Amino acid sequence: MANPTAWIVTEDGLVLNGRSVGAPGTALGEMVFTTGMTGYQEAVTDPSYHCQILTFAAPMIGNYGTGPRAMESDQPWPPAVLMARAGNTAGSAGPVGWCEWLTANGVVALENVDTRRMVRHLRDRGAMRGGVSTELGPDELHARVLTHPSLDGRDLTPEVAGPARHVGTHGPRVVAIDCGIKQSIVGGLVAAGCQLDIVPSGVTAQAVRDLGPDAVFLSNGPGDPAAVTSVIETVRQILGEIPVFGICLGHQMLARAVGLRTEKLPFGHRGANHPVRRAADDRVEVTVQNHGYAVIGDRLPDGVEITHTSLFDGSVEGVAIPELQAFSVQYHPEASPGPHDARYLFARFVEGIAR
Repeated sequence: MANPTAWIVTEDGLVLNGRSVGAPGTALGEMVFTTGMTGYQEAVTDPSYHCQILTFAAPMIGNYGTGPRAMESDQPWPPAVLMARAGNTAGSAGPVGWCEWLTANGVVALENVDTRRMVRHLRDRGAMRGGVSTELGPDELHARVLTHPSLDGRDLTPEVAGPARHVGTHGPRVVAIDCGIKQSIVGGLVAAGCQLDIVPSGVTAQAVRDLGPDAVFLSNGPGDPAAVTSVIETVRQILGEIPVFGICLGHQMLARAVGLRTEKLPFGHRGANHPVRRAADDRVEVTVQNHGYAVIGDRLPDGVEITHTSLFDGSVEGVAIPELQAFSVQYHPEASPGPHDARYLFARFVEGIAR
């Protein structure tokens, strides 16, 4: 495998370099980081990372191989990944080395990157556009970065949603609106005892009604929640008719549907160690998170409750509208991989609609 020097440039002018261990090429996107120490294949196959360049903060990534069990979708989504050190051996996850897998899937990947400096830069300056290239020098790469669109105002869900499909054989019927749904979320809902009609984002409220669901699920996904107007409008029309549960982007879209705002966080929440306080009993759940926007709870409409709050920055991590049988959480109950503190939410959702 060739290992040429490659360049990393952020829109505000930070320049770093590294050694290529993936596919050659040039990648542009929003620079973000995750603090997760495991789950590297799950992370890059999560559609929520579409159009983002992912820096792994952990000192070693790729030390237990790759395999089909760790796939959250059918392809990787970040155009590039940055690492301090990358492993490339078979392991418990599967027989294919991490760097070999990245190369085969066309992902630009660098190791020997000063990831500590990149993470501190993004924490200090906020998420921003950036580029990674094995082909271009820093000046030309920076010029390309400055012409690349930001994520603000972009609905990316049509680019990541899969085809309509049915999963599961028994239990309440749930329409899952696919904005980039993770496979482990599908598995979590089916294991909790429901069957899913998965439909792409853009589905109309009438099309949802025509499927005759007992409930609706709103999935995770990439981009700016304020821009996903088709799903928000569908949710507005079905609220009060059909119970609704949302995760991550789905949480943000439900919140907007009932009149709350969303704003971009300075550098997002991404990792497997985020503590969240549950308002009902003051218990703390350690959660997996992957989002760059947050719900703003400064003005709560009548009937809307904040159910969960981040202990890192006080941001809204869950809402409920009991009279409309709707609730959502910002974090990932499926936690694949990660702590399982919140997996009960799938069972609670299914039990609530099976009564």
